[in-house]
Amino acid sequence: MPRHFLDESRVHPSVRETVANHHRHMVDQVEAAIAKNQVLVVGMALNPMPKKARAALDAAGIAHGYLEFGSYFNTWRERNALKMWSGWPTFPMVFVKGVLVGGATDVQALINSGELKKMLA
Repeated sequence: MPRHFLDESRVHPSVRETVANHHRHMVDQVEAAIAKNQVLVVGMALNPMPKKARAALDAAGIAHGYLEFGSYFNTWRERNALKMWSGWPTFPMVFVKGVLVGGATDVQALINSGELKKMLA
């Protein structure tokens, strides 16, 4: 499934570094947490969906890490860097063994089908 990206040859050399490193510290923080947690939920305050994802994981007895980045009222620019990096348009972003599995509804479906436990085995 190739995602459509603006080819680097179509980005002027004078701005390539800016494009490549836009809020890179956010991406680096998520990458580090992915390395430390078999399951990671990336969310934001005041959004009920990260809470639903975490509650579903808790109910299934699946340990997980959690990172929270701001709320609807702040840090949207920084969170946008995570959306561009992952390609996932909403929060939460749920990673299992480093693989993006989607959001709250998607992780609940994986739990219900038993696939999440297979992924973790």
